[in-house]
Amino acid sequence: MERSVYARDERGIRDEELIAVLREVLSGVRGRVLLLPPDLTRLHSGGGKIANFCYHLLEGRCEVDVMPALGTHSPMTEAECQFLYGDIPFDRIIAHSWRQDVVKIGSIPPELMREVSEGFFDREIDVEIDRRLLLGYDRILSIGQVIPHEVAGLANQLKNILVGCGGASLINASHIVSAFYGVERVMGRDHTPARRLFDYAGRFLAGLPIQYILTVADEARLHGLFIGEGRACFEEAARLSLKVNVTWVDAPLKKVVAYLEEAEFKTMWLGNKAVYRTRMAIADGGELIVLASGVRGFGEDPACDLLIREYGYCGREKVIELCRTQEDLKANLSAAAHLIHGSPDGRFSVTYCTQFLDKAAVESVGYRYMPYGEAAARYDPGALKPGFNALPDGEEIYFIPNPALGLWAPKGALQ
Repeated sequence: MERSVYARDERGIRDEELIAVLREVLSGVRGRVLLLPPDLTRLHSGGGKIANFCYHLLEGRCEVDVMPALGTHSPMTEAECQFLYGDIPFDRIIAHSWRQDVVKIGSIPPELMREVSEGFFDREIDVEIDRRLLLGYDRILSIGQVIPHEVAGLANQLKNILVGCGGASLINASHIVSAFYGVERVMGRDHTPARRLFDYAGRFLAGLPIQYILTVADEARLHGLFIGEGRACFEEAARLSLKVNVTWVDAPLKKVVAYLEEAEFKTMWLGNKAVYRTRMAIADGGELIVLASGVRGFGEDPACDLLIREYGYCGREKVIELCRTQEDLKANLSAAAHLIHGSPDGRFSVTYCTQFLDKAAVESVGYRYMPYGEAAARYDPGALKPGFNALPDGEEIYFIPNPALGLWAPKGALQ
């Protein structure tokens, strides 16, 4: 069933309206159902609430399992699951492992890899998904937010399956192809190198009963809900996301302060949304200050954490060079891509303000450091308003309360 719902006023789509739509869509569903909602890194997507509503609408007539689309992220604790998904029983929640739980269902040919990578790749790439998707579920509900994304251009739909519940081969390939292509050429666009790979790999999912439940949201409200089985619902959501989730700036920003919520951002792997969601809008020679009270590590995965510590955010050209010679990076190309995404490439400076990582740790990966308490005293996230702020001493900054919620770019940048 195809279904689209838009917010009718500034209150957004209300829960009673959301439940009514989901009840209609799920009315004929029986048997075994697998929910694939976002994890805590998509706290404001509306996906956690939708997963809870779906679970209870199906409860009693269906056997329902829940597998968060973790991708390369760390598994969620019971407390985190309760926070995001409400009263869904923890024993119904399955943790996906992108390194261990996957099976091959197809492959992407070398010719396509060569084309989308502009000649860098010339080998076949396995398409893998979590083996549990093949266990005979009667319906698989893939729930997630369409929003500008550094790898796909716009997140969700097939990405939720092939990356969120996928394996290392395509995760690595899609991430590094996108990073080499360039963040500015990817962010906020539909037809990107990674999306071409996902669209091709989608043919291997044709026999699975997947239905997408896609949202467009900001921190305050749900603007749109798009339900369907193909690409059309994604494209409709993408058009709305570019209206809701992109903030256009008239001129490059000289000083940006971005705040990372402590409960949502615990690693630089996640926190560097502050870098790549804002980089298009920051002036050459500008400064990005990241208020990162909860960040206590580098990677979500131990292997990736070690690689970040080893090579740091050394810039796109340097990472491309390292990927040709360093075997550890060749084996973990998603980490190499992250090093590119998190680098300002010498255009502007990045200052991380932390309380769990010390000065030596932050500076070792190529960033500047400021103690969180000192930074928060000067740039109080509770006192600043989104956008331009003038401080008492006359300093002007541009404040972003949550860089995960969109893309900041100069006018005309996505044309």
